[in-house]
Amino acid sequence: MTTSRQRVDTNDYRHIFLHDVPLIDVRAPVEFKTGAFPHAINLPLMNDSERQAVGTCYKQQGQQAAIALGHKLVGGKLRQQRTEAWLAACARQPEGYIYCFRGGLRSQLVQQWLREAGVDYPRVAGGYKALRHYLLNVLEYSAEMPMVVVGGNTGCGKTILINQLPAGVDLEGVARHRGSSFGQTLAGQSAQIDFENRLAVLLLKKQHGGCRHWILEDEGRIIGSNNLPLPIFNRMQQAPVVVIDDPFEVRVARLQAEYIDHMRLAFAEAYGEDAGWQRYDEYLHHGLFAIRRRLGMERFQQLTQRLEWALQYQRASGNSDAHQEWLVPLLQHYYDPMYHYQLTKKAQRIVYRGNYAEVREFLMTYSHNNGE
Repeated sequence: MTTSRQRVDTNDYRHIFLHDVPLIDVRAPVEFKTGAFPHAINLPLMNDSERQAVGTCYKQQGQQAAIALGHKLVGGKLRQQRTEAWLAACARQPEGYIYCFRGGLRSQLVQQWLREAGVDYPRVAGGYKALRHYLLNVLEYSAEMPMVVVGGNTGCGKTILINQLPAGVDLEGVARHRGSSFGQTLAGQSAQIDFENRLAVLLLKKQHGGCRHWILEDEGRIIGSNNLPLPIFNRMQQAPVVVIDDPFEVRVARLQAEYIDHMRLAFAEAYGEDAGWQRYDEYLHHGLFAIRRRLGMERFQQLTQRLEWALQYQRASGNSDAHQEWLVPLLQHYYDPMYHYQLTKKAQRIVYRGNYAEVREFLMTYSHNNGE
């Protein structure tokens, strides 16, 4: 098996991320789980226990002894099996690259074994550490670009609007969480480093496409279990704010569609009718339970009873309108007062208020004025 043309090792990290170049990560699984990159697959040279043994040997006996142990642990049939997995990945991804932590011994050894098998496959110079450093720099200089923050009460369509704008950056979409106690998505959240890497790649691509400013949703520092990078969050606290003021009934309809109807269908499609319903039921109960102390136990119990009645009615009839019996007071007594309080602290930064369509038009004009 031979490659059709020889490619050389690379340090063109920008090209890798802009073009979603496939990557083969040969670090141990525990390293990959801690943080990796979009379009990377994990085919480790050593598993976690093998890596730990080699690391201990390195500390106690030095590099040569550690290398010798590594060859002993990953030899014979095991080496053949792992080489076959790398060869298959190289065949599927002929334009890809290998990397390890620093672009050192592990990726060089894999490269050598691949050559011995007839495949000349390049690696990333500097490895994971260099790729990660590049993306951290992207986040740093992205935070220096002008920003506009979109605010508004729950259900006013902030995320929908941001996704319609060329300069819009859907932080919740990148975090795979909608930011509230009901913010869980079926995709699930990832490690903090993975979130930061995805965000950096998105910002890099948008800048490459001509973006010279950002439009972001008014977020707290934490989205679910992911933290916004501090440079970006700090700049958001100084940015001008536009506020969507949509009628209450419009907001309720949006929330019912997104958090009730859409999630019901998503759970059913992912897990089947019965198991999907159970997960959907748990998802809504968990959303209320998470804010029980802020609601106060009496109100929490009242809303929980209304939720359970709405679920029974929905299961029997297929109609989700009964959920408004708990959704409406939740907005009136919890989310709206909380957001009103938060917005008063940003009053001096508000540059425009209007309904969804008016704010969208304003931001499109803002984009035009900023050279988009």
